[in-house]
Amino acid sequence: MSGATKTTPMMAQWHACKAKAGDALLFFRLGDFYEAFYEDAKTVAAALDLTLTQRQGVPMCGVPWHTAEGYIDRLVSKGYRVAVAEQMEDPKKTKGMVRREIVRFVTPGTLVNSSLLEEKNHNFICALTRVGAIFGLASLDLTTTFFQVSEWEDEKELLGELFRLRPSEIVVSNRFHEKHLTLFKKSGDTPLVLLDEWHFDHQIAYSYLTRHFQVHHLDGFGLKGMVGAINAAGALLAYLQEKLSLPTSHIQIVAPYFPNETLLLDEITQKNLELTESVDGSAKSTLLSAIDRTKTAMGGRRLREWLKKPLLSVEEIGRRQDAVEALVAANELGPLEEELKEIRDLERLTMKITTGFAGPRDLLAWAASLEHIAPIKERIDKIGSELLFSCGKPLVDLKEMRLLIKNGLVAEPPARLTDGKIFREGYSAQLDELRLLAKGGKEWLASYQAELKESTGIKNLKIGFNKIFGYYIEVSKGQAEAMPATFQRRQTLVNAERFVSPLLQEYENKVLSAEEQMVALEEELFCSLREKAASYGTLVFEMARALADIDVLCSFARVAKELNLTRPVVDSSEKLEIVGGRHLVIEKALGKERFIPNDLELDGKNERLMLITGPNMAGKSTFIRQSALIVIMAQMGSFVPASRAHIGIVDRIFTRIGASDDLARGQSTFMVEMSETARILNHATNRSLVILDEIGRGTSTYDGVAIAWAVAEYLLTSEGRSAKTLFATHYWELTELENAVPGAINYHAAVQEWNEEIIFLHKIIKGIADRSYGIHVARLAGLPFQVITRAQMILKKLESRKDPLRRDKRAANEMQLTLF
Repeated sequence: MSGATKTTPMMAQWHACKAKAGDALLFFRLGDFYEAFYEDAKTVAAALDLTLTQRQGVPMCGVPWHTAEGYIDRLVSKGYRVAVAEQMEDPKKTKGMVRREIVRFVTPGTLVNSSLLEEKNHNFICALTRVGAIFGLASLDLTTTFFQVSEWEDEKELLGELFRLRPSEIVVSNRFHEKHLTLFKKSGDTPLVLLDEWHFDHQIAYSYLTRHFQVHHLDGFGLKGMVGAINAAGALLAYLQEKLSLPTSHIQIVAPYFPNETLLLDEITQKNLELTESVDGSAKSTLLSAIDRTKTAMGGRRLREWLKKPLLSVEEIGRRQDAVEALVAANELGPLEEELKEIRDLERLTMKITTGFAGPRDLLAWAASLEHIAPIKERIDKIGSELLFSCGKPLVDLKEMRLLIKNGLVAEPPARLTDGKIFREGYSAQLDELRLLAKGGKEWLASYQAELKESTGIKNLKIGFNKIFGYYIEVSKGQAEAMPATFQRRQTLVNAERFVSPLLQEYENKVLSAEEQMVALEEELFCSLREKAASYGTLVFEMARALADIDVLCSFARVAKELNLTRPVVDSSEKLEIVGGRHLVIEKALGKERFIPNDLELDGKNERLMLITGPNMAGKSTFIRQSALIVIMAQMGSFVPASRAHIGIVDRIFTRIGASDDLARGQSTFMVEMSETARILNHATNRSLVILDEIGRGTSTYDGVAIAWAVAEYLLTSEGRSAKTLFATHYWELTELENAVPGAINYHAAVQEWNEEIIFLHKIIKGIADRSYGIHVARLAGLPFQVITRAQMILKKLESRKDPLRRDKRAANEMQLTLF
């Protein structure tokens, strides 16, 4: 930094704060502005399109303090970190320079008061470490207190978890970063925070966590033996509190997450099935958008969590199904939804209250939300569901607290505490007196002036005010002798004398400080009220979590009624049977009357691999995707879009769909295809569901057919890898699998030929497609007529060749069985 040759005391204070801020931009409070200096000022001015000024050669740029959050949001959205240095003393009561300190950092993963927070999505900051072969992962949403740890052996599975969490920041050690550069290249552009290795030391992390949670050991949280997870969690909490000066006392629970307890969905599968994000990156046209009827922000976040972590426990799935069934049958669903609709984001409001970030509007919204707790509990207790009854147990009517807030705060309080006029009349006698004094000043002065005229007999006596002398009593010089002896002469003018009386001085002291006292008193009263509310923080967090579950179950019930969903049979069998299955997203786009349902049956023994042939646009891809989505919905505990379904628990879903390359890491389309296929073959189990939409299309026909055949054969014959498989392919040659390998069953997408036109029936039926209709699809796509005509001529020549892979069905059986 360069600039002024002499450092003033104030700038010395700035330098001290900047040293602590490090690479973060420093917002330094000076009166009614936050100022940035030197290089920070240049960066802020450029990023926010603000005017850059100079004082004594020092570049500077400022924003008003009361609108600073909007500017900070814009900086964070551009990838910057911001450190906020506040005035720690009242300038009016401080002699000399006001002390300033950094009170918080604002980073992408630690937003609290921000418009960047998505209502129905968590904002995670994660920490990663490795102990031996085990990756330890800690994830925390500071605004909801959702704090979870897990351990992973497989880097690809860890990537899937990071994709599910979508953290805004990841905290790692320098050493970990150096050893796992490829991991971070694959995980995208998530900002990284690099710490020294000692922050992840087990002794240090363990001690920090036990001190934070005020326990002797972590076994009670279920973390026994989870060394990597503990190291990540301890480093993360310490970083937030010690490096970023953020409050963490509201975080009172850390929960382990065991991957083997949920249906695993890797990153590729989450993308291919468009669970929460469509191919174009939007939230539209996703399964989440099709089934989300939640009324609260907490419920929306919980639904997203359940969607990406379906259950493996038949018993737990059954409890959710029972609750949904009871809600569908009961008359309470509509009234429950009306009550839930009135509840604001209790998790984030409670976090702001317990950490001191909440303003008057936040507190009033919190109290208003609590009004609906008792009616919700009353209604769910009537329904007769064991799970709903369990959800209702934490729900308590905090009547005394909510009424104290509701009756204390005005109906429409200001956004900021310093704006005043927060409390109703009657809440505080002292506040009422100050208000009366400020409001009734003119009346008192007029009354006092009339009283003085009467007592002194001076008819032209008047009371005035100026900024230098304050309040005064003015009389003409000839009448000055008539003033009482207790009055003090304050000012002599040419034709008049000015006095003050003890009563007027007392009044002046009250009036001049009334506004200031009112603001200070309201702040004191509000902080006291907020502290009382904060004492219920643990209880309200628990209630918010219960309300989230209730909201999701109500959403399941509403979708079941709206979209004609059915309760599936979910058990430990290997069966996968779906009758009249539908794809909710496509059905929504087409209209229910135009969508063609389809059936699926795999018994896991004699029928394990469904080989589906037929032309593009005939419904193969829709069919295999909808089957996976129905399994996910079933294991979430939801009803499913089918007339009947029997789902044997699936432990993992793998997908290999479409063609894509990864040129940034030097991988061609075919290499990506083979890498994804290898992962499936190496990790699938007998309980997995594998979705294959074309294999081997990125290489020559002979290679492609050979690879596709070998992949299908491996999934049918390998012990422990015999996953239920839906295999859509253009390779007609693969249909001989049904004769060659037990467990393979041929299906095809039906078409109807009429007047030289092809009609896609979008129906998947047993049997083999007699031929491909690729040229017809090309014509529909708009290829020039001469190209279509020439393609038809070439196809006839190719089909007439005496080639082992020709499509002449009369000789195909003998030739293909010879080949394979």
